[in-house]
Amino acid sequence: MKVNIELTNFYSLNILNLKSSLLSTSRLNKQLIAALADFISVLLSTFIAIELSKVSYDQLNMNETARLLWMPFFSIFIFYIFGVYRTVLRYIDFSLIFLLLKAIITVFLVTVTARYLLIDILGLILISNDELLVSLQGWLIGCLMSIILIIGSRITANHFLSDNISSSKVAIYGAGSAGIQLAGALTVSSEMQPVAYIDDDLALQNTIIGGLKVYGLENLEFLINKKRVNEVLIAMPSVSRGKLKNILRHIELLSVKVRILPGLAELAQGKVLVSDLKSIEISDLLGRSEAEPNQDLIDKNIKDKVVLVTGAGGSIGSEISKQVIRNNPSKIILFDSNEFALYQINEDLILENDRPNIYPILGNITNKKRMKEICRVFKVDTIYHAAAYKHVPLVEENPFEGAFNNVIGTKICAEAAAESGVETFVLVSTDKAVRPTNIMGATKRFAELILQSFSDSHKNFNQIKMIMVRFGNVVGSSGSAIPLFQQQIEEGGPVTVTDPEVTRYFMSIPEAAELVIQAGALGQGGDVFVLDMGEPLKIYELAKKLIKLSGMEVKDENNLEGDIEIIFTGLRPGEKLYEELLIGNNVSATEHKQIFRAKEDFLPLEELSMHLEALEEAEKKGDVSSLIAILKQVVSGFTPAEEIGDIVYRQNH
Repeated sequence: MKVNIELTNFYSLNILNLKSSLLSTSRLNKQLIAALADFISVLLSTFIAIELSKVSYDQLNMNETARLLWMPFFSIFIFYIFGVYRTVLRYIDFSLIFLLLKAIITVFLVTVTARYLLIDILGLILISNDELLVSLQGWLIGCLMSIILIIGSRITANHFLSDNISSSKVAIYGAGSAGIQLAGALTVSSEMQPVAYIDDDLALQNTIIGGLKVYGLENLEFLINKKRVNEVLIAMPSVSRGKLKNILRHIELLSVKVRILPGLAELAQGKVLVSDLKSIEISDLLGRSEAEPNQDLIDKNIKDKVVLVTGAGGSIGSEISKQVIRNNPSKIILFDSNEFALYQINEDLILENDRPNIYPILGNITNKKRMKEICRVFKVDTIYHAAAYKHVPLVEENPFEGAFNNVIGTKICAEAAAESGVETFVLVSTDKAVRPTNIMGATKRFAELILQSFSDSHKNFNQIKMIMVRFGNVVGSSGSAIPLFQQQIEEGGPVTVTDPEVTRYFMSIPEAAELVIQAGALGQGGDVFVLDMGEPLKIYELAKKLIKLSGMEVKDENNLEGDIEIIFTGLRPGEKLYEELLIGNNVSATEHKQIFRAKEDFLPLEELSMHLEALEEAEKKGDVSSLIAILKQVVSGFTPAEEIGDIVYRQNH
């Protein structure tokens, strides 16, 4: 047994050395080796043709034998003319096979045609009575043998020289155009080796496409167990969100890694590339069918308008900015206090649009002089107010920073807009403003109340439409849990979830931004709009799905051999188990099926102004207790966390 193992190792080592030598030799040497292989193949085919024509070799004299040897030389010449030797054997495809077929058939036609035209050239074998020694049938078989030997030698070389020791065997879900292109792209990749297609089309199942068999989804477990498939690549760029969600629900039961090609829009330029593949994201699991945008609503506050986006460098602000610039504003002003974030969104917009009407401005929304100056100098028509401190635990620890930015900042922006002739002011709000248990949510509801009260007042605010748009979590926003889960999975875990029952609404950032813009066009002033967020999802269940679709098992008491453990860290200060979108039940539909109008109570402007003055006074003193008391008086349903801690506001914090 030991001797057999040593012989096997010796053989494998020599094969690897030979392969390495062939790959490292010069291009000219590789071409000479290929030409030599073709010479031998054609020569062998010629002798087979003679043998099948029942010509005895003693009938051939030296002169005729010399003519016979011209056939392989002539073939190599034709192959060179056709460019056969410029191809790389490791990356063989149908185009090379077709090229070889054309070259071989050309040799055959030229040779036989020349013989029947009585031109004694290039290996035609003549006998004294001018009869053809090799029959036409013999030449046809010889041509066929040349095709088999020459193409076969290249397929063998391709198999030998290609790096088939792939770390990942994959099944491609989708045997359409994108799937076939992806399989072709993988032939030049050492990372993945496609072994099968999966497709729901019954007409395609059990057929062979490009050497790969097409299976149904029910055969995936077989492919994983028998074919050692450890990854599924979904190549269905036009698939609906609902269909994708159903596919993923079946695949996640098998704990196999999944990656997906992006949508058709991303693939519009050029061919499918392996680099196009992306990991499964929460937006793929949501299964939301996004409504077609109403272009009239999008154009209303943007087309040929001067648009200001505050917080333009943030998750929502940057996406709003991108969608604004795509819809032909007269000018877009990007406003943010974060220098790097502002630089980044400015560069992104210039790269995408290369237009001279983009103005990045550094500043703080609490600076009224600065805000009025911007609105008046640029003659702003529309403001999308996305600037806010939104990270719940941080605002709990820094309450006055959160209150001053979210409440006073919104008040200052709204006043500057009204006093400068701005037509529309749209506040980006949050579901955490509904019966809040944290300071961040309370400050956002306070900001909503300011706009509602301003809109109800007939002094200075009757010419501007102030609109609020409320929605839940957006997938992939800065500070959200989902990117953290993905990072934790990549690092081998554990994945941290605050509570097994914590539930949230989710929406993609582009969808949220698009709906904010459309809601802003529906408002008449003082409107609170709520976006249809679909069904709420348990964060714990999402964490489990992400682990399984990464090709790993959840490690728990029922599966001690699992890969990634989920641990519960407890609710953070101010965090709720469940989020809500409505304070009351007074909600009505709008002309957009995913946007609803909520009618909610608010305070008269005089009363609200008193609370704003009290808040500013509390901020000057650093009195957290007074701040919480003010928020309780103003914000209906505000129930702060039982223990906020000994928060001490430090002037230079």
